[in-house]
Amino acid sequence: MVRQHLAEAEQHVALGERHIARQVEIIDELALAGHDTGLAVDLLDSYCQLQVCHVAHRERILKELEAVGRARR
Repeated sequence: MVRQHLAEAEQHVALGERHIARQVEIIDELALAGHDTGLAVDLLDSYCQLQVCHVAHRERILKELEAVGRARR
């Protein structure tokens, strides 16, 4: 079950990275076209904050797996 949670957490981290990369592209495109980027930057900030949570969750799961591995030894 913990390995399933880790796989899901890894997917969330990977998806978050893609969202962040795409949002940076969108901001660049908007800026090049002379458009306001304020809302796009705010959304990027939200994505980055969420990514911190995803990474922290993945780290907690990894620590749990390590603890289980040590307990089995």
